Amino acid sequence: MTSDSGVFSADHLDAGTKLLLLEAPPLSDTDLTILDVGCGWGPIACVSASRAPASEVWAVDVNDRARALTAKNAEALGLSDRVHVCSPDDVPPDLRFDRILSNPPIRIGKSALHDLLCRWLDLLAPTGVAHLVVQRHLGSDSLAKWLVQRGHRVDRITSRTGYRVLEVGPR
Repeated sequence: MTSDSGVFSADHLDAGTKLLLLEAPPLSDTDLTILDVGCGWGPIACVSASRAPASEVWAVDVNDRARALTAKNAEALGLSDRVHVCSPDDVPPDLRFDRILSNPPIRIGKSALHDLLCRWLDLLAPTGVAHLVVQRHLGSDSLAKWLVQRGHRVDRITSRTGYRVLEVGPR
């Protein structure tokens, strides 16, 4: 896979994304629609499409450069027919997701992060689940508490290397 300047973790796979890919529960045959929020250069989207060959993966990012790199990586891996790379506003409004996997952009600020998570978590299918990786010192515990207050079921899957992987159910 290729990365470049202008995207998150341009020179390596960041520790949080690596932990998410290693520790989130395996994708299953029922994970037919998968969403990667803040796809960056595409490691979560491409790995998800590789692990769940019957799935359609939506890779969403506000950054044009990130979307271009994700599309390039999906094509190089032979996944471009199932990895749909788009801006947030280009996701069909009636689409529901069986799985959301994300290393969300925590540094955009609490209010913007809450807005982002409200938008995407509300698109979980009734039996869907999200897995989010968040640095402990950047507010993973307060984020989990906020999600619970909003009506989500939240479980901590793992805590390692300064990160927590949270499993979030629909409201």
